[in-house]
Amino acid sequence: MNINMFLSKKIQQALVTLGASADCKAQVRHSAKTQFGDYQVNGIMAIAMQLRLPPRELAKKVVDLLELGGIASKIEIAGHGFINIYLDPSWLEKHLTEAIDSPRLGVANVPPQTIVVDYSAPNIAKEMHVGHVRSTIVGDASVRTLIFLGHNVIKANHIGDWGTQFGMLIAYLEKLQQDGEAEMQISCLERFYRAAKQHYDKDPVFTERARDYVVKLQRGDKYCRKMWHKLVNVTMEQNQKIYDRLNVTLKHNDIMGESLYNPMLPGIVSDLKEKGIAAESEGAIVVFLEEFKNKQGEPMGVIIQKKDGAYLYTTIDIACAKYRYETLKAERMIYYIDSRQHQHLMQVWTIVRKAGYVPESVPLEHHMLGMMLSKDGKPFKTRSGGVIKLTALLDEALERARYLIATKNPYMEAAELERLAQVVSVGAIKYAELSKNRTTDYVFNWDNMLSFEGNTALYIQYAYTRIASIFKQRGQNKQQFTSDIRLKTIQETQLAVRLLQFEEAVITVARDGTPHILCTYMYDLAVLFSTFYEHCPILNAKHASLCQSRLQLALLTGRTLKQGLNLLGIETVERM
Repeated sequence: MNINMFLSKKIQQALVTLGASADCKAQVRHSAKTQFGDYQVNGIMAIAMQLRLPPRELAKKVVDLLELGGIASKIEIAGHGFINIYLDPSWLEKHLTEAIDSPRLGVANVPPQTIVVDYSAPNIAKEMHVGHVRSTIVGDASVRTLIFLGHNVIKANHIGDWGTQFGMLIAYLEKLQQDGEAEMQISCLERFYRAAKQHYDKDPVFTERARDYVVKLQRGDKYCRKMWHKLVNVTMEQNQKIYDRLNVTLKHNDIMGESLYNPMLPGIVSDLKEKGIAAESEGAIVVFLEEFKNKQGEPMGVIIQKKDGAYLYTTIDIACAKYRYETLKAERMIYYIDSRQHQHLMQVWTIVRKAGYVPESVPLEHHMLGMMLSKDGKPFKTRSGGVIKLTALLDEALERARYLIATKNPYMEAAELERLAQVVSVGAIKYAELSKNRTTDYVFNWDNMLSFEGNTALYIQYAYTRIASIFKQRGQNKQQFTSDIRLKTIQETQLAVRLLQFEEAVITVARDGTPHILCTYMYDLAVLFSTFYEHCPILNAKHASLCQSRLQLALLTGRTLKQGLNLLGIETVERM
């Protein structure tokens, strides 16, 4: 049940009847404070100015036209035209029962689209580091949410598996195989890459061989292709271990590397030239974009093919968008990429639109990502200044979680301790990312992440275990409930309203790629349940029907917390 959408339609209908435009925005929001009702209408003043009416007069006319009998117990006008709506407890009770009976918690399926989501994007022969965390985790939460709503989602792991560096890597792999050291060396990707680069910089014979292998690889030489496949496979096998450990849904079949689009590049350059979009300039093929200006105020030139015939990332990304529309039949494309790449993507997509490769009806969305910072406000790195590897981050989180849990549960069995530490550590890292607005930089803080208090995964996971313990004590499930839900206290009503706002949070995440909205919702729900639990006895309720009513509220809260954490890629446990 999407209460916001339901009320928005009702109010918009009333405004249109009163002369407002069909696309007017009622600006319905759930109220932050209970004294302003459950929902507020904030758009009346702006529309009143357009209609040349006093805001309170327009608000009164809207209220008179609203048909919310049996839905709202009270509607009041406040201030300069705000409308406060108080939902009827009987209406809430009915929809709570429907949510309990629904395997989807009452969340409706949406008209399905084919949506391509581009995220993670590691490089070959390099280990994944903290710079990959945000794209991987935020992208995966978006994917899970879109799938939950019923969309056909194609996950695209756009790995950097093509380019001039592969001549260097193939040449070095060949050298190691001749020396009988290949398997040992390639298992440490970072060391392998650094050693290859050193040879490339210092050994002219090696450098020449590497350049030769680039040409052979691009022409499809079998030997070079075999070596290239080996490098890609070893890298992605190691990355897959990290994905599995992070509880990220990416698999080998989701890999769509730069090499996939290589056969398309000559045709794209020729096509752009034929259409008059690209032209030769100083030996290179360039697209001049009026939409972007250089420092001299002239149209910016975007190179799509260099003098030596080599293609650039721009060319690959043009091909990528074209492929996703024509071959994958994408109706929407979402890219979870660093905010510093925004101008690059805007230039690529401007060319894509000019060429007619992707129609305007198909959204191309850059869901920008900020950076993870240390306490000093600088990019999060090791003490020596190196980039922190993802495996090291996960290992430290596991060690800290293990110590925290062992301190609080000194007699817990080793197997349970290890399982719980894994769930808590991964949940802490993911929630720290997901609870922040993805566009902003944020400071990484271990102590805050692994706290039972405040807006953390651990706080929400613990709230879930408290609910699980209630049902473990009671030994009751939903099939045994014989009494209806009855909302008698303010704590019950507040919890009920928030439970029914789950769909609103999910829809927002799917639309905007903002998992922090769902995190805020989950935290609010956990806090409201804690207040409800403190003020409203459940198992010790005065009579059986009241006990069953509150048990159902607890059951729905537990299911919502579990489902919400699952959409974020965070696991739950029954005991903590």
